[in-house]
Amino acid sequence: AEQDVMKEAYVMKVRIKFSKEGPVKFVGHLDTMRYFQKAIRRANLPVAFSGGYSPHMIMSFAQPLGVGVTSDGEYFDIELTESIASKEAVRRLNEQMVDGMEIVSFVQIPDDKKSKGMSIVAGADYLSSVKNGSLPEDLAEKLEAFYAQNEICVVKKTKKSEKEVDIRPMIYKLECRDGKIYMRVAAGSVQNLKPELVTEAFVRYLGMNAEEVTFTHHRLETFAESENTEGKMILVPLDALGTEIV
Repeated sequence: AEQDVMKEAYVMKVRIKFSKEGPVKFVGHLDTMRYFQKAIRRANLPVAFSGGYSPHMIMSFAQPLGVGVTSDGEYFDIELTESIASKEAVRRLNEQMVDGMEIVSFVQIPDDKKSKGMSIVAGADYLSSVKNGSLPEDLAEKLEAFYAQNEICVVKKTKKSEKEVDIRPMIYKLECRDGKIYMRVAAGSVQNLKPELVTEAFVRYLGMNAEEVTFTHHRLETFAESENTEGKMILVPLDALGTEIV
């Protein structure tokens, strides 16, 4: 009966976009999740909880961010028991944010499993800046030549094994932007390429040791695949799949 009550109380699914900068980049994924659960309660949003003996906030993050990585394009989905205007929800949440965290958008998303942020993530773009060491002055040309290769093989390490993987098909764009490396790469549950694998492979391509040149990575946006008007699949920001609540 309790679960039935919860289903009746549920009204809509929303997607929240936030940015993460500064010292909070060292806060891990689980702590970030707990932080938002508290912030949502303090902001007094009409959030839905699961039914059963230990109700929990219905929340799912699209693409967990690595520790030490900053971002302009992070997302999580929640369910609401009543409607609230997007502008009002953003204002209330931002009043609860610590330095470095900012709510960017709050949109209603379709009420189907296929729209779930976690399952639709298909790409992400990053800007990687040199932290230690230096890159060649002809960075743009070197990046172009690196990207023009038919394959880019790296050793991917997991907890259980190491295997050689060709990451070239997972890099969608790679170019120099103001002395930094811009990349758009595969992300999500099907294929997922971390930006550090790309920069390490590039440094090795230059004939340098991967420890000589290290980078900081900033995620610019997280994308889903969507069909455009011509029926072609393109990448769009996750909040572009939602609508503002007025």
